Amino acid sequence: MNGIPARVDAVWRIDGARVVATLAKLTGDVGLAEDLAQEALVEALRQWPRDGVPDNPGGWLTAVAKRRAIDAWRRRERLDDRYRAIAATLEESADDAWEPIDDDVLRLVFTACHPVLSREAQVALTLRVVAGLSTEEIARMYFVPVATVQQRIVRAKKTIEAARLPFASPEPAEWKERLAGVLGVVYLVFTEGYAATTGREWMRPELANEALRLGRTIAALLPREPEVHGLVALMEFQAARFAARTRPDGTPVLLTDQDRTRWDRAQIGRGRAALARADGLGRGRGPYALQAAIAECHAIAPTAEATDWGRIVLLYEALGRLAPNPVVELNRAAAVSMAVGPASALRIVDELVAQGALRGSHLLPSVRGELLARLGRTDEAVAELTTAAGLAGNDRERDVLLAKAGRLRDGDPEAADGGGRHVS
Repeated sequence: MNGIPARVDAVWRIDGARVVATLAKLTGDVGLAEDLAQEALVEALRQWPRDGVPDNPGGWLTAVAKRRAIDAWRRRERLDDRYRAIAATLEESADDAWEPIDDDVLRLVFTACHPVLSREAQVALTLRVVAGLSTEEIARMYFVPVATVQQRIVRAKKTIEAARLPFASPEPAEWKERLAGVLGVVYLVFTEGYAATTGREWMRPELANEALRLGRTIAALLPREPEVHGLVALMEFQAARFAARTRPDGTPVLLTDQDRTRWDRAQIGRGRAALARADGLGRGRGPYALQAAIAECHAIAPTAEATDWGRIVLLYEALGRLAPNPVVELNRAAAVSMAVGPASALRIVDELVAQGALRGSHLLPSVRGELLARLGRTDEAVAELTTAAGLAGNDRERDVLLAKAGRLRDGDPEAADGGGRHVS
């Protein structure tokens, strides 16, 4: 059967987190759960071409992984009572119909974000186990070598094993100490779904939707935490534009070109309600709520030109003071280009270049190329956009950048009228 590897990859992207979460719940070992799931994937690549793809592929993977766990424990010369009990439970349930249990995925996130792990290890482990991202994808997100990510994941698993951390939801008193890490990785999962760092697809909606589901669940559990509502609002606003972000062939449609009638107004309403809940707690806006407020400005504007760019600049300035970050500064430059003009924005971008910020990322040269194009510095713009295309890991994004450079090279007058087009 042709296309089986692609089908297996798709199943893993959609169901992988739930498979690992189910196995972790039953075995009590996150590292073992992922290993068993990977072995089941190898078995799928062997069996599915011969037998066909099962009706419930996630359930099939889980059942195969359970049986492998049973076999491994039975081969041990000395089984303690714990392993005997687990093996008996697994044997009874190995053939049961598999149903995703949402709380298990959230429990997996909280286990991976245990304070015994460093922040870097929490992020790497969660993105690998929960989001199913490859080490290459994670490394690209953080602009670090692949080997560094691999080491973080291995170290995190060993730390969890050495500390004998249970696969369990923390007690209510422990939620706050893990909350920042949990919200951080949930948003990173959403971001990867919103704009994939690698591959042929511009978006991975199944990842973004899972992150949004987790965010809503956390908000229900912690209704007095404003940043939880801020994050949910941000994801609601961004997800509301999904239908307008690609053409039928998968080609990206950037913000200024999107058909705003296709934006999900009900979801925008949910985003505004979530942001109002965050504000209603009276503790001020944190980084997620500020980003949500920026997204709200886009969501309620009837056109790109009618967007309140001045307010967006102010919001980015506030965000930059709370959470200094070169990406925030780059986004502020983009807003300044729309509110004031490209020359002022270019000065901000050139300061980032001088600082060596975002080295190895396509983001900075892509924005710089847009600004240079608007200033009529066509040759420089083409060079920057070509550089950005060479750094882009996502095929669709690379195509957009190369097409833009090609139109500028050919003297297309509309190609230079691209203020804010890097915003999607």
